[in-house]
Amino acid sequence: MAFDACLGLTRLSAQCFFLCFLCFSLVFACSSPVSPLRLCRRLLSETNTTMDSESHSRCSEKINKASQLNDTFKMFDATFFDSAKLLEIEKGTTEFNVPIIKANRKLVASDNGGLHNPSCLVFNPQWGSEKVEGVNKRFNYPILSGIRKPKKDEDIAYMSVLELGELIKTKQITSQELVRIFLRRLKRYNPVLESVVTYTEELAYEQSKKADDLLAQGVYLGPLHGIPYGLKDIIAVPKYKTTWGSISFKDQVLDIEAWVYKRLKSAGAVLIAKLVSGSLAYDDIWFGGRTRNPWNIVEFSTGSSAGPAASTSAGMVPFAIGSETAGSITFPAARCGVTGLRPTFGTVGRTGVMSLSESLDKIGPFCRSAADCFIVLDAIRGKDPDDLSSRDIPLGDPFSVDLTKLTVGYLDDAEMEVVHVLASKGVKMVPFKLNYTVSSVQGILNFTMDVDMLAHFDEWQRSRQDDVYEAQDQWPLELRRARAIPAVDYVQAQRARGKLIREVKESFTVDAFIGNATDWEKVCLGNLVGIPVIVVPTGFTTISDPPPSGTQRRTTIPTGIYAPPDHDHIALALAMAYQSVTDHHKKRPPIDDLGPNDVIPDPPRKTIPPRRLHL
Repeated sequence: MAFDACLGLTRLSAQCFFLCFLCFSLVFACSSPVSPLRLCRRLLSETNTTMDSESHSRCSEKINKASQLNDTFKMFDATFFDSAKLLEIEKGTTEFNVPIIKANRKLVASDNGGLHNPSCLVFNPQWGSEKVEGVNKRFNYPILSGIRKPKKDEDIAYMSVLELGELIKTKQITSQELVRIFLRRLKRYNPVLESVVTYTEELAYEQSKKADDLLAQGVYLGPLHGIPYGLKDIIAVPKYKTTWGSISFKDQVLDIEAWVYKRLKSAGAVLIAKLVSGSLAYDDIWFGGRTRNPWNIVEFSTGSSAGPAASTSAGMVPFAIGSETAGSITFPAARCGVTGLRPTFGTVGRTGVMSLSESLDKIGPFCRSAADCFIVLDAIRGKDPDDLSSRDIPLGDPFSVDLTKLTVGYLDDAEMEVVHVLASKGVKMVPFKLNYTVSSVQGILNFTMDVDMLAHFDEWQRSRQDDVYEAQDQWPLELRRARAIPAVDYVQAQRARGKLIREVKESFTVDAFIGNATDWEKVCLGNLVGIPVIVVPTGFTTISDPPPSGTQRRTTIPTGIYAPPDHDHIALALAMAYQSVTDHHKKRPPIDDLGPNDVIPDPPRKTIPPRRLHL
């Protein structure tokens, strides 16, 4: 039909016929439903229907522009526009969209990191509207009697928070002594592990002296009183650098007291170091190197909370604070053999913390044990007035949970030792499968995280600072692709996310379930839904490629314990029950005793690929 229409123009001038032929070719190439005659008439009307060489040239330019636009719209899976509509879109975008985009950028996108002008769109993972008691409840922690100060500093370094707290409370050791012990360890092992960005030594001695003075006056602030710790370096502390792990921001000092830092300071904890974050919170590569796994220093830590995980594992801090958007607590906790808690979304305020995605970012602890994770979580939880997504979430007491009343599922990939141990403690263990029909879980995570991240680092990309990013196949590639995600499809991804949440809620028919902690589908699903998980070490195996002379290096075996939103205490109680009769969490990595002739290769023989974000 299009060809017949074009033949009907034979009475027109040769110029007009040629124009029609170009239109026909364009329409054919674009697979657009418009006829060349209609397009010719539209284009001629825009040139006042006068066919001279100048108007013919302008018309040809518009045809070429429509062809280019059609190619561009293929990136958005939007090839259903005919050529005339594409030209209308281009005109409307230029005249209407672009001025709005520029105005909004000027208002809110001049500062990177998402610390200012947070979104008014708030994600709430709650599964019910019922009012739960215990929002502001504080707990009576177990009293450890008979704890004595070890003679060796290394033995002190691997004590739990509860044990160290008892030493301080009974005045067997001072906070200032602990600071000296842990600062020495940080400086001793950091050259190998590359897990520290900044030592906050002056602040640490100031805070530890205050803790000791308060105790001398009879004031005891609780189990974190005088306990040293480290913060992931996306968390702001005034007067100290907050580098976000990136060369673009390596000299940045933010005059902000992050909410989580203020909470820990009020609990009496003592900050001794800012620990490595992967560059802009992506994996373990940062501007100073790449953080290693203390259990196998030929490998790397994986996950952007690499510094907190590695430092806790190596006894360089009693506990550390990390963050997770898509695996940055679960992956390094699993790799480094420590206990890590990703709490329910919204449990911990994020003011003063670099943002990737305001509906995915979570703050959580790395500790020696699940009991320590609970102590730290209790100190840092609560409604942050400047973080609209934070909530006063009720936290049950994991020490008082009746295990015999729990039904816990185990997935096909669960570690059966954990299943058997919990069964022996009276937990009803049943085979379980989480059913849902949403097939694009990993893609929804990518769309959500990447678009949100780009909104927070729009200026960074537009000013081409991404050209010096530490790993070009990570954020630079991700965020360039994100620039081409249409707003409508971002919203569709959030609708699909809502469907996923409803299906997971319906399928979650147990009190908790046990499964692989680092399976990427579970990592994406857990973060999208906002459910908590605690990662616990459940054993160690010999590395796959040991040197002929032998080695003490090991591969860790982790397990994840998942609970519904706002039921972190159930996951914690199960982890505590497991750790009460096992000692995997008490093992020490062999950073002082690798084995005969077992040295650290530089560069390393074996590299660990980044997280898979494109599945």
